[in-house]
Order: sequence, then structure tokens, then C-alpha cells
Amino acid sequence: MSQLINFISQPWPWYVAGPVIALVMFSLLLLGNSFGISSNLRTLCSIFGAGKTCDFFDFNWRDQLWNLVFALGLVIGGFIAHNYLSTESHISISTATIAELKSLGISDPGSTIVPESIFNWKALATIRGFIILVVGGFLVGFGTRYAGGCTSGHAISGLSDLQIPSLIAVIGFFIGGLIMTHFLLPHLLTI
Repeated sequence: MSQLINFISQPWPWYVAGPVIALVMFSLLLLGNSFGISSNLRTLCSIFGAGKTCDFFDFNWRDQLWNLVFALGLVIGGFIAHNYLSTESHISISTATIAELKSLGISDPGSTIVPESIFNWKALATIRGFIILVVGGFLVGFGTRYAGGCTSGHAISGLSDLQIPSLIAVIGFFIGGLIMTHFLLPHLLTI
């Protein structure tokens, strides 16, 4: 039993996680469903009556309840994994990454999942925090809608369904991530 708990508490290797993801995607394709987390916001808005005033939200939301249950399972699973299956409290990142982040002004890299010097309520009152949290959050939401889905929907579901728009979106996600990481973030962190 302790070996099973030890296996579960460690990151799964690619040869386990990959086939599990493929099995889930194959099941969704057979059932005629597509996976995506951002579509849950549309479903929630429709549930609360947004379809009465906007055609975008006027659809049969009951067909998407399985996706809401899946998203709830992600939250519950994350809670269980963090509180009951995690063995280490520190984040394992390389010393080179820690040095690079410190040179960019992040005082606590690796102490938590996200740097608390950036992601906290006090930081929200600063120009840098407002840009990173509010403007960045808006751009993520806008980009998700503009691209017709989120990274998980396009990269996992769209690519497994061989959709060319998903391939274009995923390429765009990677290009945007590289531009943000190497060109924009260093400037944002010095504001």
C-alpha cells in the first residue's frame, strides 16, 4: 500500500500520464464531446440566464454539464493532491532559474507555487501588479474567446481531433509565451 501512495504522490512519468490523457480524449471523441475548460464560463453564464439577452449564451447548457463536473473534479482533485498526496512543500526548480528570477527582482522564487511578491493583494495596488494581474487576466480571457478556446481545449482536444485551427492556436500560444517570457516579463518586473 505504501508503494501505491508513493507512486501517486510523485509526478506521473510520461509513459503513464500520456496514455491516460489519450484514453480520456479517445473516450470524449467516441461520445462526441470536446474538452475545454474555458467553455465552462459560457455554460455558467447560460445557466444564470445570460441567453435571454445575448445570443452567444443561448444554447442548451444541459449538454455541457459533464464539463462542469469535470472542472469541479479538477478543483477537488487538486485539493486532494495538494493536501493529502504531496510529500514535499518546496518547489523544485533549478538554481539557474532561481538566480535568473532573483535578478529580475522576484524575492522568493521557489518558496511557493507562484511568487508571493507578485501575486498578493498588496501587489494589486501597484502599477506592476495591476498590469500583471488585471490587464494580464483580461488578455488571457480575451485571447481565449478570440482563439475559440483555451490552451487545454486546443492543445489536448483540438489537436487530438486533428483540427487545423487548434494547431494554429497552439503555435500562437507557444509564440506568445516565448515573447512574454523573454521580452515582456523582464520589463514588467522592473516597473
